[in-house]
This record gives sequence, structure tokens and C-alpha cells, in this order.
Amino acid sequence: MGSWLSGPRAAAEDMGIDFGYRGQQLGLPEHGPGSIARPGRRFVALLIDWALCMLIAYGLLSGGKANAASNWALLVFFVLSLLTVGTVGFTPGKRLLGLRVVAEGGGRLSLPRVLVRTIALLIVIPAAIWDRDGRGLHDRLARSVQVRI
Repeated sequence: MGSWLSGPRAAAEDMGIDFGYRGQQLGLPEHGPGSIARPGRRFVALLIDWALCMLIAYGLLSGGKANAASNWALLVFFVLSLLTVGTVGFTPGKRLLGLRVVAEGGGRLSLPRVLVRTIALLIVIPAAIWDRDGRGLHDRLARSVQVRI
């Protein structure tokens, strides 16, 4: 028994449409290592990275001014994301939570794709728009996937 609160996906599933699991279209497993990272883990990893960037910005770049720290934190976040995702595939927050950013076909992202992903992530709105696999628009633009390690 559904209602309008169930949403269009539940109504479509009631009519017999099979959407599969997240990551099935990308050839990823449903559970375990290599499966699509869940939104909660991704969000907590982002909060950890942002807190680390704020700490670095406040302690090293803003001269102890809290108002200036958030502006500097954007630059620190950009550099941190570009360097860490571009080399090892994860930021400190993602590593703590067992996540990695990989190319759609597997492997590491190229530097231009990491740059596109990072710039889109800083804009924020692309990260808030998700597809049915749970990937943000920033990941779709860079043809990347956040998976569990």
C-alpha cells in the first residue's frame, strides 16, 4: 500500500519496473568492496575533509581571523582534493571511511578529470544533483565513481 509519500520510484516499482541496484549499470557489485559508496559515508567524509581544511586555513593562512578562514579553506580544499584524488584516489576523509574515487571503467582519474570534478564540487550544486546510481553531477561530469574499498 503506497501513497504519494512513496515517490515516483515506488510507484514505478509497483507497476513492475525493475531499476536494479545502485551501480548495476556501471558493472559494479551490489555489496562489498568496489560497490557504490552510500551517500551518508560520502557526506561524513566531506565533513571530515572540510574540517581539516578549516583547521589548516585558520592555523596557517588566515592569521587567526575566523572570517577569513572559510575563504582560505576553499583554496585548501581545492588543492587537497586535486592532489590527493589525483594521486592516490582519495582524500583523508574518504580514506578514513573506506572510500575511493575511481574512473567509470576502473583505475585512477586523469588530472583533467580530477580538475573538472573538483571545480564542480566547489560549486556545490552539481554535488547535490544525483542520478539513480547515487552519483553526483560532479562525478558524472568527470566520469568517476565513489566506491567502497
